[in-house]
Amino acid sequence: MMITQPPEGETETGDSVALTANFMFVARDSITGKSAPVNRLVPQTEQEKTLLAEGEARDMRRKEKRQRQGKEFEEGHRLHCNGDRLKVLLREGRVLCDMPALADRDSMLIKDTRLENALICQPQQRNLHGRIFGGFLMHRAFELAFSTCYAFVGHTPFVLEVDHVDFLRPVDVGDFLRFKSCVLFTQLDDPKRPLIDVEVVAHVTRPELRSSEVSNTFYFSFTVHPDALESGLKIRKVLPSTEEEARHVLERLDAENSN
Repeated sequence: MMITQPPEGETETGDSVALTANFMFVARDSITGKSAPVNRLVPQTEQEKTLLAEGEARDMRRKEKRQRQGKEFEEGHRLHCNGDRLKVLLREGRVLCDMPALADRDSMLIKDTRLENALICQPQQRNLHGRIFGGFLMHRAFELAFSTCYAFVGHTPFVLEVDHVDFLRPVDVGDFLRFKSCVLFTQLDDPKRPLIDVEVVAHVTRPELRSSEVSNTFYFSFTVHPDALESGLKIRKVLPSTEEEARHVLERLDAENSN
């Protein structure tokens, strides 16, 4: 089920639309936890027919993209393991690890950008089904991503995009939830609009069971105000220090470029 805000245009107050958002929901039976039927929409006006057609086309593109990415993943994974891009990333990162005094001063390691926070999920944060509300998780992830970018850049950042959010497992009331963030990579091709990409991963941690499971992954893109760049602010390049990090960076870069 997809919900969208009203079409772009002038509002009743004359202000222009600043944000367009589409939301995808799934219907679940509160007792069985399985899929629940959703009533089909019957458009009555031409505008409603247009909106329905646009939504169906968007859903079809989303499904095709998911299938295409699934087919490309294994091939891309193999190329990343053996390709020149992986070697170049690791070569630069290893200079920082092994010879920091001789490394590029405009670069730093991904691990040096990391931040983390933790919380115990409370009853007031639950949804109608007794799970922790996804919007609350997104809010906390965004706060940490913003703080991570702020600490990395040294100037107030501006969010440009919230990328795909994965809800891998539900989060319950009382869960010990840890958010871990890092600057995954920076894109400095456009000096007037550098991009800082931040990853946040949420873990449900159970110390008594010695377990920690990933519940959500979030990706955010930030930039800084042009005035800060004109004043001499410089965005540093971020590099991986391990093969796993390098492979993950390349996968995210390919995902960004395919959008």
